[in-house]
Amino acid sequence: MTDSMDDPFDILVIGGGINGAGIAADAALRGFSVALVEQADLASGTSSASSKLIHGGLRYLEYGEFRLVRKALKERARLLSLAPHLIKPLRFRLPHEPHLRAAPLIRLGLFLYDHLAMRGSLPGSTGVDLAAEESFLKPEFKRGFDYSDAWVDDARLVVLNAIAAREAGASIMTRTMATGARRQGKHWHLAVRDLETGAEGTLCGRALVNASGPWLGQVADRIEGSAPTAVRLVAGSHIIVPRFASSEHAYILQHADGRIVFAIPYLDRFTLVGTTDRAYSGDPAAVSASEAEISYLLDIIAHYFREAPTRADVVATYAGVRPLIGDEGTPAAALSRDYSLRLEGEKGEPPLLTILGGKITTYRVLAEEAVDKLSEAVNDRRRGRTATTPLPGGDIGSFEAGVAAIAAKYPWVADATVERLVHAYGSRADAVLNGAEGPTGLGTHFGADLYEAEVCHLIKSEWAKSTDDILWRRTKLGLSLSDTEVATLKGWIDAFRKRPGG
Repeated sequence: MTDSMDDPFDILVIGGGINGAGIAADAALRGFSVALVEQADLASGTSSASSKLIHGGLRYLEYGEFRLVRKALKERARLLSLAPHLIKPLRFRLPHEPHLRAAPLIRLGLFLYDHLAMRGSLPGSTGVDLAAEESFLKPEFKRGFDYSDAWVDDARLVVLNAIAAREAGASIMTRTMATGARRQGKHWHLAVRDLETGAEGTLCGRALVNASGPWLGQVADRIEGSAPTAVRLVAGSHIIVPRFASSEHAYILQHADGRIVFAIPYLDRFTLVGTTDRAYSGDPAAVSASEAEISYLLDIIAHYFREAPTRADVVATYAGVRPLIGDEGTPAAALSRDYSLRLEGEKGEPPLLTILGGKITTYRVLAEEAVDKLSEAVNDRRRGRTATTPLPGGDIGSFEAGVAAIAAKYPWVADATVERLVHAYGSRADAVLNGAEGPTGLGTHFGADLYEAEVCHLIKSEWAKSTDDILWRRTKLGLSLSDTEVATLKGWIDAFRKRPGG
């Protein structure tokens, strides 16, 4: 690892989740020199443990967060245009329970939701006669409401931002821990350690960003002069079960405790159910879904659906820790999902920007505001470009157009595989297939539709270093490979990385 003392960066970013990657991309696209350090894999924490939605947050209207909802809906429309391969519209169905929320209140909320979204390209909300249209819900649910939002592969959204940052000149360092930071003159000196090799070095920069999410306080303790950082850590858990309901839309389900839970079509064969909200105080890397949370989610599904999954049907669970803003007296479910940007540093000192809170949907505008603050602090104002720059692979016009182009060039590839590749890589899916004329041209087959060509691409171009990086964050094929196939893949990766240049 080489030091940057003689050639300082403009901006140093700690944290490779959606906020850190988004800030790195925004800053690099403005022409700033950027280095990002992440102690694990990109999106290995909260940013791969979400409900995978790009949404305004219908329930936030109940808490009066109209500004946040409006901002999120504006970003929803923007992201649908910047990443049409990765983000797709999704229709949501809300079965009505009169004793939980009155129908006029729901209609008002949906009217506001439509109005705040300015309708845009997504259909507005409607009432639904469930008795006539639904075969999955229990017969006692007679009426409901449909509205629009969008779905995203959360971890890939992070990776695409990191790629955008790298292609604009940023240095992205994964498996690299920030061990300490101090101001010296006009620069920050950030001590870092490569967690694979043990090599240590120092990065020098004009500004420092703490975007470490639930690790915010731990990182702040290593930054000399940083003000105390207080956020509420809230764990949210999800379960994945075999598909038990319609694949045409997701469901938003009201619980007697006032919370809502989503049931979302996932990966063709499954349904994703979540999330929960509980206070958390442990190591964010060690969080997992508790049996109580799993039962909670299964119970709400059983309340609504004719044929509900049981504990034996749960094929996977995951949990993440959200760093939210709010006082100790506020229930976890009611904490704001908005963000705050705290800028520290006296005049003439290199600034420190701490990112508090936030949600995936508003990451881009958060990053834009963050870099605006930093550029003003260092008196080097440059116009942001992310509002109009497609994310890598997003220059396909539409998902359907991207699928048609790849299917025409590679007619031997199965339709489902073409769709998966275009969803993940957009216009860059061709770089993964790399002109192959048949399956043998893709190299070793590891299981499902994962081949050596894609694994090589992920290792060489997307910072993947382990089976988890590839199967659970880059491709979501972890549910499709057997233990034996995973072991084979691991052996291949280990051998590949030992090769020169691997």
